[in-house]
Amino acid sequence: QVQLVESGGGLVQAGGSLRLSCAASGRTFSNVAMGWFRQAPGEEREFVAAIGGSGGSTDYADSVKGRFTISRDNAKNTVYLQMNSLKPEDTAVYYCAASRYYLPTNRYTEYDYWGQGTQVTVSS
Repeated sequence: QVQLVESGGGLVQAGGSLRLSCAASGRTFSNVAMGWFRQAPGEEREFVAAIGGSGGSTDYADSVKGRFTISRDNAKNTVYLQMNSLKPEDTAVYYCAASRYYLPTNRYTEYDYWGQGTQVTVSS
């Protein structure tokens, strides 16, 4: 059974940092892109960042460029999202996802597996 399990969310003050982790099990995802999406209350799910299968290519939403960094450790079947300089508008449930493609993509329809999400709350 394929599972993606996120961890590392929590409550942080504006300007602070958090590191999210997504541990995959049930199969290896080293040959596909992994992504992070987020959804705030009353909002649609939006793309945050993605990383290609080898980790050599990445893509970011404009709203997080320069503040967030996505990385992966294929030996551990884990992907990370380092979030710095957090803002209240970053508050959302963050979801990890595994794509069916090798290159990073910002289209949620191109992701086949999803985690349950982890809450990130940034206070002002």
